[in-house]
Amino acid sequence: MSTPLRVLVCGTNFGRFYLRAVADLAPDLVLAGVLSRGGTASRALADEYGVPHHDSLDTVDADKVDIACVVVGSTISGGAGTDLARALLARGVHVLQEHPVHHDELVDCLRIARRHGVQYRVNAHYRHVEPVRRFLAAAARLRAREKLVFVDAASPVHVLHPFVDVLGAALGGLRPWRVDEAVASGPLRSVTGEVGGVPLTLRVHHELDPADRDNHALFWHRIILGTRAGALTLADTHGPVLWTPTLHADRDADGRLVFTGGQLDQPGSVPLPGTAAGTQRDIFDRLWPQAVRRALRGFADAVRRNGDPLRAAQYDITACRIWSQLAARLGPPDVVRPASPSRVTLADLVEPTNGIAEPTNGIAESTNGIAEPTGKLAEPTDGGDGVGAAGIDVVVDAVEPYSPTAEFFDLAAAAHVATGSAPAVVAALTGIDAAAGPVVEIGAGTGLVTVALARAFPDLEIVAHEPAIGMRAVLTSRIYRDPDLRRRVTVCAEPAPDIDLPDTISGAVVCGVAGHLDQPDRVRLWRRLAERLTPGGRIVVELMAIDRPLVLDPTRLSRVDVGGQRYEWWFSGEPDGPDRMRLHTTWRVSAEDGTPVREVADHYHWYTLTLAGIAAESGMPLHDIAQAGTGGPPIGVLVPTPRTTTDQEGTPR
Repeated sequence: MSTPLRVLVCGTNFGRFYLRAVADLAPDLVLAGVLSRGGTASRALADEYGVPHHDSLDTVDADKVDIACVVVGSTISGGAGTDLARALLARGVHVLQEHPVHHDELVDCLRIARRHGVQYRVNAHYRHVEPVRRFLAAAARLRAREKLVFVDAASPVHVLHPFVDVLGAALGGLRPWRVDEAVASGPLRSVTGEVGGVPLTLRVHHELDPADRDNHALFWHRIILGTRAGALTLADTHGPVLWTPTLHADRDADGRLVFTGGQLDQPGSVPLPGTAAGTQRDIFDRLWPQAVRRALRGFADAVRRNGDPLRAAQYDITACRIWSQLAARLGPPDVVRPASPSRVTLADLVEPTNGIAEPTNGIAESTNGIAEPTGKLAEPTDGGDGVGAAGIDVVVDAVEPYSPTAEFFDLAAAAHVATGSAPAVVAALTGIDAAAGPVVEIGAGTGLVTVALARAFPDLEIVAHEPAIGMRAVLTSRIYRDPDLRRRVTVCAEPAPDIDLPDTISGAVVCGVAGHLDQPDRVRLWRRLAERLTPGGRIVVELMAIDRPLVLDPTRLSRVDVGGQRYEWWFSGEPDGPDRMRLHTTWRVSAEDGTPVREVADHYHWYTLTLAGIAAESGMPLHDIAQAGTGGPPIGVLVPTPRTTTDQEGTPR
């Protein structure tokens, strides 16, 4: 592993995200200290992270700092951030400075960095936010297939600098560009022009509260990339991203419009998976910390490569020039001091039905009586923070996790289950009284462990629960094909912990499921299973080998060939709370010559657990099982303490 880079965070307002990011990226990065004006909150943060607090650069030993994150307003924002950046660069410290920075200051800092042999970069932040990232990757795919004919966009004035950065990345470049005169209309200014050779229409919310610059934007970044085939839309900086194919009906030989077949079978506007932020809290709890981690990781790579900072920043210099030209055309923003916005929810906007459903003749509209799946653009991934391969595919994405990628599950899991999980589960249940009741398998997936259990215990009945529709379809098909399995295995759809349990069970199998439940649900599940277990019964639990939240960079875990196509499984994740992770899995299918065929993505949450933690929360003794030679995930057996029964007079016996 490379030598850890020591990081000084300057400023603790937005700088709190940098502090958290540095901690998340340990041991590659280590926090060296906090520099601020010395407020109580800043000192408390330094104490919380266990590092020195500095209220002056004079007390900072530059020999003990590799990178400084300057998260203090620059001159254009009325702060001393750029002066601080210059001083740090001159002392041989690499500097990542938060946007915005004036063009002249950017160039000056780059020259100082070159002179002192260090790196300097402005973090425009928003290109690293996950929905924007996916928008940029989809835009690259779209450009590979269709010519962009227009851009329609909107941005608040206080994040106009990163808007230009995102727009250039979406267009594949910024040149040639021009900015026309602005036209005022209420709180908006409208500007036309050209960026990357594509005609641009831009609306800017041109108001600012000097005392609260971060709030009161009427909207955030919105970008529509138009082609003859359709439009790709970033509806908001924090999602969703939509694909809207051009509405087109063919004509018959007589020139009449044909309203069947052709392009009419494709969905209307569909969102890319994983591009909706959820609640607004999710922006601050997940999306922004994740974006800062990406920016820091990229800057750390640049520090280790030690290239020419001025040469590497030509795109950033052009983006600054366009932003400066826009600012000149727009003029100073209007000063406003609005009150906090009133709370309006979706429920306030939905037409009330007085408790009576809208009549549909008994059939759901436009579905012919069949529940209509949600079509979504395949998630564009590249194994990192870059741009995916060319080609846009529409896939069906179900509401629950696992269904989108269920078709690929056996490609990755079959070998592991055959050599690791299945033998371990069978060994753990050896000796149970199969006649005392069925084994309940929770999260049976596609049935790989189910079949192994049935083969090992010829008289055993199994109740296999699998809530994901796609996985359950494979499971049911697998069971149906074998007359013996069809007689002994019952497939159920209920999710844990609220499954319908038989009165008595001889055992339970909980493989790869416990981390999907929060602690109260897990505790309830262990209690319900223990209450139904017959004497000698056991609960087998398999976890993931992740015992704490951490950053998992995109990694290819599997590659198999099927017919004339190659299937690759990519996996990544990031912390999503003190004891939970957000995990992403993507399958890429390509032809023999490497041409991309399609990608299917899925994501879900996982609580980071240990077998010791399971034992503690369940109140049952737990025995580890070694998966010999497989290096498989943790697996153990819960053995409930025999229940004490009483006679009719209440005496224990």
